[in-house]
Amino acid sequence: MSRSAFPRSSVRATVLVAATLGLGAATVAPAAAHPHDDVIVLPGATSAEGIAHGGGDTFYAGDLFAGDIFRGDLGRRTAELFIDAPDGRMAIGMFADLRHDLLFVAGGGAFPGGPSTSRGLGYVYDLCTGNTVAAYEFGDPGTSFVNDVTVTPDGAWFTDSLEPRLHFVPVRHGEPGTARTLELTGPAAERPTDISLNGIAATPDGDTLIVAHSGTGRVYTVDPGTGASAEIAGVDVPSVDGIQLEGHDLWAVQNQLNQVVRARLSPDLTSGSVEETITDDDFQIPTTLIVVDDDLAVVNAKFDTGIPPTADRYEVVLVER
Repeated sequence: MSRSAFPRSSVRATVLVAATLGLGAATVAPAAAHPHDDVIVLPGATSAEGIAHGGGDTFYAGDLFAGDIFRGDLGRRTAELFIDAPDGRMAIGMFADLRHDLLFVAGGGAFPGGPSTSRGLGYVYDLCTGNTVAAYEFGDPGTSFVNDVTVTPDGAWFTDSLEPRLHFVPVRHGEPGTARTLELTGPAAERPTDISLNGIAATPDGDTLIVAHSGTGRVYTVDPGTGASAEIAGVDVPSVDGIQLEGHDLWAVQNQLNQVVRARLSPDLTSGSVEETITDDDFQIPTTLIVVDDDLAVVNAKFDTGIPPTADRYEVVLVER
């Protein structure tokens, strides 16, 4: 199993990664972790954070600080190592582009104590072979931490937690192309804390993006052509992390609160309200999710054990929605 180059001795690095993942610096009390039939263990994982739906019962989940990718089966409740990532990589948010058999992975980037030349990082893997198709560096040195990603018909959009901007990788004829950066304007560009954007989702046509803001606990629409943003009024989600849009329902993970909420959005995406809150005894600082049929598959990051975490195992929790 590969190991990350993340400096475990760097307190400043730990604080930034905690904040970037939407945790803040506060100590979080451990949640109860009871044995449960609907827990899928990621064998050999040293941490966990992101998850992507691979179609049918297939899912992919990442080892946050090692960068490795696991492939699992929701029906069989199994998972195995799929990609043994090179040393120094991270795996945060991820999204599977099933049309092109590509897996896009947000790879973090700059942090205090790291190399001064660090930029935001992103990776693209082949879903058939597990090989690296492309690797990207975003932003200026020391100014970018790439946290999550979603895929539209045109390509992949990555969030940057250190600056109010998104990074875009086009996909043409099944091949990822040259990246560009979209600067945001409007309320999503506000920075009340050092960290900002976290989870990201998109409408099916790709004409509107939705971003979660860890600093404000709000969600915003973003025009992918101009970068203009607007708040989705009425959706208050403190400690927001990963999100998924399903029709007019926006699912959001609230990591510190150990819960997932479902917000019903208006057809024009200008407003919404939280209509359902889901908790589970097996949640232990969940970070992101996928919605598959009648279930939510939620990743346990276990940051209550430390950052990097020190739990004995890491898993995906299945709960009925």
